[in-house]
Amino acid sequence: MTFDRTAQSAPPEEIVRLDDPKSGLRGVIVLHSTRLGPAAGGCRFRPYVSEHEASLDALRLAEGMSYKNALAGLPFGGGKAVICEPAGGYDRAALFRAFGRAVASLNGRYLTAEDVGTSVEDMLHVADSTRHVAGLPARPGAPGGDPSPWTALGVLRAMEVAVRRQLGSDLRGVTVGVQGLGHVGFALCDLLHKAGARLIVAEPRSAVAARAAVMFDAEVMTSRALLEAKLDVFAPCALGAVLDRAAVRGLQAKVVCGAANNQLATPRQGSELAERGVLYAPDYLVNAGGIINVAAEYFGWSEDDAHDRVEAIGARLGEVLDLADKAGTAAHEAADALAQSIIAGKRATALAA
Repeated sequence: MTFDRTAQSAPPEEIVRLDDPKSGLRGVIVLHSTRLGPAAGGCRFRPYVSEHEASLDALRLAEGMSYKNALAGLPFGGGKAVICEPAGGYDRAALFRAFGRAVASLNGRYLTAEDVGTSVEDMLHVADSTRHVAGLPARPGAPGGDPSPWTALGVLRAMEVAVRRQLGSDLRGVTVGVQGLGHVGFALCDLLHKAGARLIVAEPRSAVAARAAVMFDAEVMTSRALLEAKLDVFAPCALGAVLDRAAVRGLQAKVVCGAANNQLATPRQGSELAERGVLYAPDYLVNAGGIINVAAEYFGWSEDDAHDRVEAIGARLGEVLDLADKAGTAAHEAADALAQSIIAGKRATALAA
């Protein structure tokens, strides 16, 4: 599996190794950029094959967070924490408290929150050791808690724009294949069902897939079959690198718009999608709803402000697609160029120059 974004990718500002034998904590925090503010990005927790694999994942995810936060207009740089889930028994609370101490040692240069494999409860344990954590239980009328519903809403708004642009319709009657029914994927299915979309889902947990079939009148198939199914929209909502060369060749959908990070196995797949006439909505642009909620919680913004910023994700996608059309380039390249220009302090709207 390849995780390179581009040969010109900027190196991270700092890499912090996590190693606490007492709690079983092993992993890495990557601070990709702090030019726009503290490096912000969630904490991923899963059983990686090796620490090297975990580090590669963290490096790419952290760079994606720099771009995500820049395009979302947030006063954040980009970072990510990746923790290797221990193979044997372990005290989860102690492990996340140890992680919190590592976050605290960075003195505010990194802000953590939930990601794949972590929860509000985990962040409460992190908060025992540091104040530089979000995704804590929401106060009445204020942002906070599980950010996945906000992520799902942002993906929905982006999908509406992409479908209107590519298919000339709204979501009613459009067939959407959702790969992965975690917190975000399931919430997205709920929104799509309410919008009148026809759903096909892929989820390895049979009980979760069966629940979606009942609640959303969804058809269930395997992930491999979903990639080649007759879809209007493919929505990757599981782990990254799902769009490799073979997947792109077999894809029948005309739109790719989902919540997963790093959906392209390599940047070349973004170009291959464009060459095949598939509209790819850059993942880090459309899935920014969660980090917007994190920013609102951390900086004390109102829930209405957070909601308005998430609602604007669709318009932001439209801007990037317009830039891509003007430049005659693929959408992922336009998004990267715009994000890089924002980080560099010169929002280059003359992308086609």
